[in-house]
Amino acid sequence: MSRFACKLLQCVNKTDLRRRSLCITSVRHVESGPRTVLVEKDSHITLIGLNREQQRNSIDANTAEQLTEAISQFEADESSPVGVLYGIGGSFSAGYDLEELEAEANRGSLNFLLRHEGSVGPTRRHLRKPIVCGISGFCVASGLELALLCDLGVMEDTAVLGFFNRHLGVPLSDGGSVRLTAAVGYSNALDIIETGRRVYAREALKMGLVNRVVATGTALGQAVNLAFSIAKFPMGSLMHDRNALLENANAYNRPGFHAASYNEILNVTSDMITDMQEGVKRFKNSDIKGPKTDSWHIKEKTIPDWEKAEIEIEKQLKKT
Repeated sequence: MSRFACKLLQCVNKTDLRRRSLCITSVRHVESGPRTVLVEKDSHITLIGLNREQQRNSIDANTAEQLTEAISQFEADESSPVGVLYGIGGSFSAGYDLEELEAEANRGSLNFLLRHEGSVGPTRRHLRKPIVCGISGFCVASGLELALLCDLGVMEDTAVLGFFNRHLGVPLSDGGSVRLTAAVGYSNALDIIETGRRVYAREALKMGLVNRVVATGTALGQAVNLAFSIAKFPMGSLMHDRNALLENANAYNRPGFHAASYNEILNVTSDMITDMQEGVKRFKNSDIKGPKTDSWHIKEKTIPDWEKAEIEIEKQLKKT
C-alpha cells in the first residue's frame, strides 16, 4: 500500500473524540480567514451562499472548511428542516481553486484530497437533511460534485455543467463518480466524465442530472420555493422515506457509497501530479478556453456541389 493510501486511512480512522477536536480547530481557522460562505435564514429555510464572486466561487481550503461548518450547523439546527445551497454573483462554482491547485501540484502534494469529509466540503458522507441546490452560471469540476451532494437541483436555462477538471488532469475526489452514476446511469456518467464536455440545461433535465430548469436569474428564488414546498410536509415520515432511499438505492447504499467514495482517492497516484502541473499550465496559457470544451459536438455536414445543384433545381421547380 502506498504512503499516500496509508496516510488517508489514518485520516479516515480517527476516533470520534479526534473528529470533535478537528471540528473545533476548523471553526477557529474559519473565523481567522475571510468569510467566503454566507449563511442566513428565510423563515425556517437555511440559505448557504458561496461568496467568492471574483473567482466564480471556486473553492479553496478556507472556503471548504467554512462550507463544512455551515452545513454541519444547519444539520444541527432543529428549527430548519431544509436548506438551500447557491453561488453568489452569477455562478454556482467553478470547482477547486486554480491557484491553490497549482500550488499543491508544484509542491508535488495531494494533501487537499486528504481532508476528512472532502476537498470542497462534506462530500464523502450523506447529508442528514435535504438541501436544494440553486445552479447558475458555471457549475463545473468539483462544483458539480458539490451540486450532486444536494438532494435536488434547480438549474437556470443558461447554466453549464461538466467535469472540466478532465482538461486539467485532476481526478474526481468528492463522490462525483458515485453520485453521478446513481443520478444519470452508467453510460451517461461515462460520457460526461470521459469527454469533459459541457452539459446544458435541457439535456441535464432529460437525463436526471437536475430536477428543475428555470429562467436565468431565478435559480435561488425557485430553489427557496422548492425548499418551502418540501418543508411544509410532516418531516418525520419524509426523513424516514428519504433515509430509506439512501440506504437501499443501488450505489447510494451507505456502506457501498463510503467504500466507493474513498476508493476514488485511494487509487490516485503520484503520476497524476505531473498531469495536474501540465494541465494547469495548459489552461492558464490558453487564450480561448470555452470552445475547446465543445469539441464533442457533431460537425456540420458538408454538402457536395452536385447536391447543391439538385437543391437549387428543386427550389426553382417549387417557384414555378
